[in-house]
Amino acid sequence: MRRMRNVKVVATLGPASDSYGIIKQLYEEGVDVFRLNMSHGAHSDMRDRYQMIRDIERDLGRPICILADLQGPKLRCGVFANGKETIVEGQDFRFDLDDTPGDATRVQLPHKEIFEALEVGATLLINDGKLRVVVKEFGPDYAVCEVKVGGEISNKKGVNVPELILPLAALTEKDKKDLEFVCSLGVDWLALSFVQRPEDVEEARALADGRAAIMVKVEKPACVKAFDDVLAVADGVMVARGDLGVELPVQDVPPIQKRLVAASRRAGKPVVVATQMMESMIESPVPTRAEVSDVATAIYDGADAVMLSAESAAGKYPIEAVKTMHAVAISVEADATYRTGIEATRSTARDTVADAITAAAREIAETTEVKAICCFSSSGTTALLAARERPKVPIIALTPKIGTARRLGLVWGLHCVQTGEVGRFKHAVVSAARAARSHDFATNEDKIVVTAGIPFNTAGSTNIIRVAPVDEKSIFEGEAE
Repeated sequence: MRRMRNVKVVATLGPASDSYGIIKQLYEEGVDVFRLNMSHGAHSDMRDRYQMIRDIERDLGRPICILADLQGPKLRCGVFANGKETIVEGQDFRFDLDDTPGDATRVQLPHKEIFEALEVGATLLINDGKLRVVVKEFGPDYAVCEVKVGGEISNKKGVNVPELILPLAALTEKDKKDLEFVCSLGVDWLALSFVQRPEDVEEARALADGRAAIMVKVEKPACVKAFDDVLAVADGVMVARGDLGVELPVQDVPPIQKRLVAASRRAGKPVVVATQMMESMIESPVPTRAEVSDVATAIYDGADAVMLSAESAAGKYPIEAVKTMHAVAISVEADATYRTGIEATRSTARDTVADAITAAAREIAETTEVKAICCFSSSGTTALLAARERPKVPIIALTPKIGTARRLGLVWGLHCVQTGEVGRFKHAVVSAARAARSHDFATNEDKIVVTAGIPFNTAGSTNIIRVAPVDEKSIFEGEAE
């Protein structure tokens, strides 16, 4: 099953997409990566969904990528004696550690770490930023705040502290249990919430111990400020616009998104644009024009993937949402200005032999009649470099490891194929030719570009390139085998 587009589609599974038949249809209509949201559902639910995906993978004969999204710390206020209260602009309102039910003047905030990090003048946002208060005075167990934007506050509403780095680890005890569970299942990516510093990524990596790649969710201002350092230790990035739009002025989110996508592309690390992409399709069979433009913008910028959240997990029209996102991607990538933008923003860094080889592969493919670039890669490094180039021709990522084939399913333009082990470059060329034919990328009359690293099974060793015929009889013509 070959996709006729380069950008990948991520879809979240949930009550609306919880059967073999629906998940299979979602894949057939365009989903490349399935997201398991660990904030919702028991481990038994996740196990069942995971197994259905792997059954579909087996039945269709295509590697499928699975991403598990860890919840991270959730900061919430306590409960109110009346269930809810209304606070008004100009009044004082107190947060403290006392678990007595709250009233119109105070409520519990059961996170001592917040009080430890507070400063006078710091802003607290409540209920996704609908209410805003500013700290007037505080101690180790309380904060008196002035209400700047009032409204209704009710039980367990979320609290954001955008201006401060909180002394909270990105992984809670629940997250650690969830991480171990999904890694034991065999997921391909872990999305890490509440990242503020590179050390948060390193902790998750140590716990994953090579069993899954680490994707950083950029949703905190602190992560935006430290992005270069965070990106250096991450395997991928998710631009989580929802939380960013709460903790930062909404007008700041679009330029931040563009910067993060561009930086990730330069680094050759996959980047997903997520949150509220087609949110109206939770209730409507068609998106708004603004949502279509939002998805298109991410694709024009060269993002590796765009993501559906509640649209596919809990919405009324999960299939239609996937079809629409797929159709938008096809339309954008067919636009001449798409290629103009992609080429104008391509990284020109050529620091290594591997960089030069993959750049040469793209240039050869784009100036000759070559039908595809075929990357033979055990670890995935060669394929990631090829995708960073954003070539005009398709990329076939060949690997003997099913885990690598699955993980690379998130990456722009990669059509992943599991092959047998090879020990010689000529045998890799033969495998590439067979894959190009069997997956309808080329015929015996065509040529392909093949790149690989010698010796095989050495990460980052891309050092050889060949323009080869697809006809196997011609591969060894005139050469001793």
